[in-house]
Amino acid sequence: MQRIVIQQAPFDLNAEVAALAAGGAAGAVVNFTGHVRAEDGLASLTLEHYPGMTEAEIARMAAEAAARWPLTGITVIHRVGTLKPGDAIVLVAAAAAHRTPAFAACEFLMDYLKTHAPFWKQETRNGETRWAEARASDDAAASRWRKP
Repeated sequence: MQRIVIQQAPFDLNAEVAALAAGGAAGAVVNFTGHVRAEDGLASLTLEHYPGMTEAEIARMAAEAAARWPLTGITVIHRVGTLKPGDAIVLVAAAAAHRTPAFAACEFLMDYLKTHAPFWKQETRNGETRWAEARASDDAAASRWRKP
């Protein structure tokens, strides 16, 4: 099961995890929920994407995760639009018979989303709006997943 959704509306974490656990094949469901941080005067974060391309690219990476680890399901939900500090922005969840592959796949997918997923972020802080820059720390985290 692979579920990739880009939406403006909030998501229901419990319902998404329950869907991955349904059927009993998953002994572990690992999830990560990212939230907009209230830092340095951030008032809002606006996310844009290219419909169709974004979903396809995330689905491609989810398929790679499923090829690397024995998973029973993957869910990636990413919100777009204008979000405020504290709002949930992303859910990445991986299900597997055992916890180790579920943890690895969840981390892999989140590192990918931070570095390669086609989203554009605009930050409004202290009355000024600017596009967010890529972070070297995110690139460093993602580099561990490169195949030799």
